[in-house]
Amino acid sequence: MPREILINVEPQEKRVAIVSDGRIQEYYIERPQDRTIVGNIYKGKIEAVLPSLGAAFVDIGLIKKGFLYLSEIEFVFESVDTPKAQAPKEIKKGQEVLVQVVKESFGTKGPRLSTHIGLAGRYLVIMPSDKQVGISRRIEDDLERRRLRQIFNELKLPKDVGFIVRTAACGKSKQELMRDAQFLYKLWKRLEKIVEQKKAPSLIYEEYDLTLRAIRDSFTDDVSKLLVDSKPEFYRIQHFMRAFLSYLSKKVEFYRGDDLFTEKDIEKQISRIYESMVYLKSKAYLVIEPTEGLVVIDVNSGGFKKKFSQEETAFKVNCEAAQEVARQLILRDLGGIIVIDFIDMEKESHRREVLNTLKKALSNDRAKYDILDISKFGVVEMTRERIHKTVQMLSYQLCPYCGGRGKVKSPVTTAIYALKELKRFLKGKFLKEVSLTLSPSIIDEILKNKDDLKAIEYKFKVKINLISNPTLHIEEIKIA
Repeated sequence: MPREILINVEPQEKRVAIVSDGRIQEYYIERPQDRTIVGNIYKGKIEAVLPSLGAAFVDIGLIKKGFLYLSEIEFVFESVDTPKAQAPKEIKKGQEVLVQVVKESFGTKGPRLSTHIGLAGRYLVIMPSDKQVGISRRIEDDLERRRLRQIFNELKLPKDVGFIVRTAACGKSKQELMRDAQFLYKLWKRLEKIVEQKKAPSLIYEEYDLTLRAIRDSFTDDVSKLLVDSKPEFYRIQHFMRAFLSYLSKKVEFYRGDDLFTEKDIEKQISRIYESMVYLKSKAYLVIEPTEGLVVIDVNSGGFKKKFSQEETAFKVNCEAAQEVARQLILRDLGGIIVIDFIDMEKESHRREVLNTLKKALSNDRAKYDILDISKFGVVEMTRERIHKTVQMLSYQLCPYCGGRGKVKSPVTTAIYALKELKRFLKGKFLKEVSLTLSPSIIDEILKNKDDLKAIEYKFKVKINLISNPTLHIEEIKIA
């Protein structure tokens, strides 16, 4: 199915939407202050060694120290007098090490680092610390795998580095792969010189920004066009395309309209990305609830009305849901432990088919994932890697109104609690008058039963003034 890549550029952010048949499949945001550091290479300095964790904290010049497993460290720079990396006799504070960020920092945790450097090109990834050629597991066709292996046996590649063949290399010629390999090797040799010249902590290599990453990773032959609404960005893309993807440059177009995402009906779809309920074409729906430790996805038949047996209904809804679940995992970039509760099915063959549908729908997911077998109760457990900050992290903050609970107390509950607090406040005091300030809906609830208020006034011999404040939080109570 033809796809489109839509790029919207504003002064404070860039947005990329990958659309198939009018439906958004992937969505990314990048802002100058939140630009990802995943893929960046640093010359860092070991700040602390924690043998109990088998890890070290590494200063890479950022506010938060990076986290690096000791088992990964193969080479260090013992001192400024020895610019060449050496195998470490022991890991100790002050040593310098070349690292790459493999996972963004989240919360209080610093970025996750690795010494296994990888530089991605269009079709290949160069692995300077490896000496072998590997082929992506996502290339499943045996004939294509053998063809690619044969090409690499014929290519006269440098022996001091290794390569991984990316999924995008499928069907590509020997010449195209050789050109990509030569570019990456020259890039790495240039970085080696920079490493020798710079002192830690320092940035050695900065990964592409969002626009160029999207082109490198997603601009494949099945993309019908790339639309961008910024002229400077259009020229920058054209320059990049001429250098690396000249055969696709004709598909790049400058959008001359007023609002690219609105015209393509993308804004409405973006606004629905983080709704907890996702409706399917059959009127069935998903409920997606991320928690601190895991993500729970519940499949419900909802308004599905076709006349099938209970088993057939469950099977058809689950197959449709499996495809949408995969889309939502990629679109929302949900990570960690994920539990999917499909509708119960009696037949083992149906359960296997639903699981296969889910796996097939996830085949284009670039994140690493692992799926367990479906249980007899229709539950699928899986894990999915999350590398970057999600769109939700960049676009939303914790609700100051509900404090992240997702719910607030009802007016009835708050009204009852307010009167209890008022009685506690008045106990032991001898006041003639007191003011109770509440949200308007709480005031309305209290006035529905004035006898309760009169009883408090009679008991404490006090006049109560109710003050309505629309700016007050629905759960906030002020007594004065």
